[in-house]
Amino acid sequence: MAENPTAKIIVVDDEAAQMKALCDTLMGYGYETTGFASALAALKAMEETKFDLLLTDLMMPEVDGISLLRAARQMDPDLVGIIMTGEGTINTAVEAIKSGALDYILKPFKLKAILPVLDRALAVRKLRMDNAALEQRIRERTAELEAANKELEAFSYSVSHDLRAPLRHIEGFAGLLMRSHDSTLSAADTRYLNLIVNSVGQMTELIDDLLDFSRMGRAEMQRSQVDLPELVEKVIQALQPEVEGRNIVWKKGPLPVVHADPSLLRQVFTNLLANAIKYSRGRDPAEIEIGCVNETSETVIFVRDNGAGFDMRFADKLFGVFQRLHSKEEFEGTGIGLANVRRIIARHGGRTWAESKVNEGATFYFSLPNSVDRA
Repeated sequence: MAENPTAKIIVVDDEAAQMKALCDTLMGYGYETTGFASALAALKAMEETKFDLLLTDLMMPEVDGISLLRAARQMDPDLVGIIMTGEGTINTAVEAIKSGALDYILKPFKLKAILPVLDRALAVRKLRMDNAALEQRIRERTAELEAANKELEAFSYSVSHDLRAPLRHIEGFAGLLMRSHDSTLSAADTRYLNLIVNSVGQMTELIDDLLDFSRMGRAEMQRSQVDLPELVEKVIQALQPEVEGRNIVWKKGPLPVVHADPSLLRQVFTNLLANAIKYSRGRDPAEIEIGCVNETSETVIFVRDNGAGFDMRFADKLFGVFQRLHSKEEFEGTGIGLANVRRIIARHGGRTWAESKVNEGATFYFSLPNSVDRA
């Protein structure tokens, strides 16, 4: 019996007796068969009824089997065609396959040869239809994501303009109050106004970081050759204002040239090195190491410091938005930097993770796949 008892097969053969015999035989194996001795009549039937398989003779007076199959597949691209021929030449088989036929079977028919071909043809049809359904879902999902991105862009615009305006007003008027009433304000009033100004600054920083996080997921990737030693040096130079007066020992191991987005990768190193500088603030000397480990499938880059460290029980929170393992009184920040790192590296096809012990420093790792990103 056929694996799918409801499979509908249309059989076209100008030799009516042979066509009817094949239909009757296949019905006995669970197929629903419809037979035609005329190719034109078969085409008309296919306009009105959907079939799973087409078995057509190759040589027919009205329309040959290859032309019939081409016309039928224009109506239903999922239709699977099988050519029946008594010639059995290689050229015939090749031409049939080129026309879109899945296979061909030789006359006179042998049932043990036909049934496996039909089972395979039905499996191919199911795969085609599943693929078509998957592609449709992908198209729908892509449209949904594009709509969501447009909404996100609108939100980013709103944050950038609508929320910044009242913050500027608050900061401006608080400053005016401090300047115009400086001599009459009590110590408590001055402290309150300073708290307002500082809070506005923190809120502005949070808005900026949120916008960066939003842009990071939408920015188009521009991959090129990136010399990591050169990139790291530039980032360290840019961070010099944060290390003034600090005793920092930089340890830089060999780093490779990679194929990546240079601006996004610069953001990764900026966040990781800035964190290492910040969280090693209480160390003299502070030690910050940058190095790499070459694996078979990926290159792993690490940034290590001897700073405050963290409890590994909470390591899963590190790369989340707004996640902080230290209070703002201890270390400033919004908790978005590492979330940006993870998002950037994920877009490169890599991984991010960290290892640490409290008061013994931390090591942050990210990987770039060798098969894609290594130069």
